[in-house]
Amino acid sequence: MRRRRQATRACFQTAVNWGMARDTLSDKQWERLQPLLPPQKPKTGHPAKDHRLVLNGILWVLRTGAPWRDAPPAYGPWQTLATRFYRWVKAGLWDRILAELQRQGDAEGELDWDLHHVDGSVIRAHQHAAGAQKGGSARLNA
Repeated sequence: MRRRRQATRACFQTAVNWGMARDTLSDKQWERLQPLLPPQKPKTGHPAKDHRLVLNGILWVLRTGAPWRDAPPAYGPWQTLATRFYRWVKAGLWDRILAELQRQGDAEGELDWDLHHVDGSVIRAHQHAAGAQKGGSARLNA
């Protein structure tokens, strides 16, 4: 267990050195998430990557939109990130985490259920993507 903590600290320090500190979970965030995650795999054979490190890598990929293969090596092998993410999706873990964090936030009065946000982003279409036929104005005059 001590080696695992030392390895996690070393990886965290590598992330800090790479300028990824803002992308990592704070200790307070980790304390809320850790009990919601499945137990860490026991040491049998090849030791599993630490959940915190893998979760930081998953969040980095989701935040940036980068392919799994482009995840910084400080988070571990990209295959580990992707495998654990999809395994947790299949197990419904993400839905349970969201529900529990919402329940905790509601109990602590941190959520305002009357406030809703709408995505106001705008994506402009090219002028030729409007669906008009070629030479549309010329055909109207004919």
